[in-house]
Amino acid sequence: MARQKGIIKLKGTIGGITFYKTSQDGHLAREKGGIEKSRIESDPAFQRTRENGSEFGRAGKAGKLLRTSLRALLLNSADGRMVSRLTKQMVIVIQADTTSLRGLRNVIDGEAELLKGFEFNIRGKLGTSLFAPYVGAIDRVTGDITVDIAPFVPANMIAAPSGTTHFKIISAGAEIDFEAETFIEAHSETAILPWDATPTVAIAQTNAVTAASTKPLFLALGIEFYQEVNGQMYSLKNGAFNPLALIEVSGL
Repeated sequence: MARQKGIIKLKGTIGGITFYKTSQDGHLAREKGGIEKSRIESDPAFQRTRENGSEFGRAGKAGKLLRTSLRALLLNSADGRMVSRLTKQMVIVIQADTTSLRGLRNVIDGEAELLKGFEFNIRGKLGTSLFAPYVGAIDRVTGDITVDIAPFVPANMIAAPSGTTHFKIISAGAEIDFEAETFIEAHSETAILPWDATPTVAIAQTNAVTAASTKPLFLALGIEFYQEVNGQMYSLKNGAFNPLALIEVSGL
C-alpha cells in the first residue's frame, strides 16, 4: 500500500495498480493481485489460512456485538480506529482458548478478561482523564454491575480538554451471549455537573442485568464533556475527547 501524492488523485485500476480513497488515510494505491479465493477455500496448503480467517471473522462478530451492546455510550465516545483495535483484541481473547481446536476457538472458551482496560477512544483515555478513585464491581449472584466514586473536586481530579465547563459520569453493564448473538444492557449517568472546584456528592451507579447469569459480563465507565454557551449545554467538540473504557470484565 502506497500513499498518492500530487495534485491529481486517481481512482480505479490502471496497469494492475488500484487507486482508491480511505476516510482515515486519504488517497492510496496498491498492486492488484493475490491468490484465487477457490484455492484458499480448498487447497490443503491453506488450512492455516482458513483457520485464521475463521477465527478473525468470529472476532469481528464478537467485537460488533460488544459495540452494539454499548452503543448508547459509544455514540459520543469512540475514535475512528476503535473497530479495528477492538477486533484485534478480540483475536487475542479467542487465541487464549486452550480447549477448542484451532479454527474453532471462540470468545466463550477464551479469556474475555483480556478486554479489561480496553479504551474505546484513544483521543481521550479514561486512564488519563479521571483521577478520582473509583470502584467497579460485577456481582453475578444479583446481576448488579456497579460503579462507586467518592466525593471529589472535578477541577483537581478530571483532566478535561480545553473549553470544558461541565461534565457527567456515565457507565453501563452488559451481559452478552456471544453464541446466540444477543445481549442485555443497562446504563446510568449523573446530571451534567460543573467542572470547577466544588466537590461532588458521592456517585453510585447500578446497572442491573440477569441474576445468576452464566454469560460474560462487562462494565464500562466514561465521561462526557460539555461546554455551556448562553445557558445551553453542547457536547464539547462533538464528543471527540470523551473517554470510555472497560473497567471490569467477568468471562466466567
